[in-house]
Amino acid sequence: MNRRDLSPMEPLVHGIESAEILDRPAKLVSRTVRGVLSPGKLKDALSGTWLGHTLHPMLTDIVIGSFLSASALDLVAGEDGHVASERLIMIGMAAYGPTSAAGASDWIDGESDDRVKRVGVVHAGGNLTALTLYTASLIARRRGAHTRGRLLGAAGASVLMVGAYLGGHLSLRRGIGVDETVFDPGSDDWRPAADAAQLPEGRPTRIVVDETPVLLLKSGERIYAIHDRCSHRGCSLAEGNVEGHEIVCSCHFSRFDLRDGSVTRGPATAPQPAFQVRKRDGVLEVRRIG
Repeated sequence: MNRRDLSPMEPLVHGIESAEILDRPAKLVSRTVRGVLSPGKLKDALSGTWLGHTLHPMLTDIVIGSFLSASALDLVAGEDGHVASERLIMIGMAAYGPTSAAGASDWIDGESDDRVKRVGVVHAGGNLTALTLYTASLIARRRGAHTRGRLLGAAGASVLMVGAYLGGHLSLRRGIGVDETVFDPGSDDWRPAADAAQLPEGRPTRIVVDETPVLLLKSGERIYAIHDRCSHRGCSLAEGNVEGHEIVCSCHFSRFDLRDGSVTRGPATAPQPAFQVRKRDGVLEVRRIG
């Protein structure tokens, strides 16, 4: 690729992803976060399982929007906008805690990728720096040093935008928070899947149907079929444990109902595509439901 075709930020991101020196602080942060966010209700809440959508991106709009709006008011309104700017900064500060917690929850689920681990810790550090600058800006404004406050706010905005770019990179390039099945939901038409006689009883089996991985499970007279790639981080659900009508992902312990693919426990937020199953001339055929 011609260097002129790269984003101006691409060398920075590449450098961060290659920086092994970041592994040690990232490991320390990860250990701390994992100690607080073990699988359970709190992690599900921060992941957005209840919402059906990753929570972190929605909260970042509040933080980024409030802080940048304060800096924008500094430019267009000057002294006349100082009261509104202070209030916007306070909104951003109040939203920062839950936003960073939700982001940390998503990050620890993707840190098996060293690139995610390194960019994530720099992303968090940059956002914390921006928070510090905006906090200092608010203090200066309250003390009547409005010019100093505006300058600190401008510095915070600059750092915040770099952090936002890194956050977008984690989502759009590294797939953090993305539904792993969205571009491969399976066929709407009946497709041959497996020899019915070869399907074991009670053991999840991964097969590939037209390049789509499908989990099949025979339970008595019933055969369940859902997408095998976990919507959360792409792990094979066939490697998980079956508990009643549910499959538990072996990577991050999300639970899905085998009957319809719905999420019964996070951190996953998106359901698994589910399939109808029929037997025809000794061959199991599947097609996507919905």
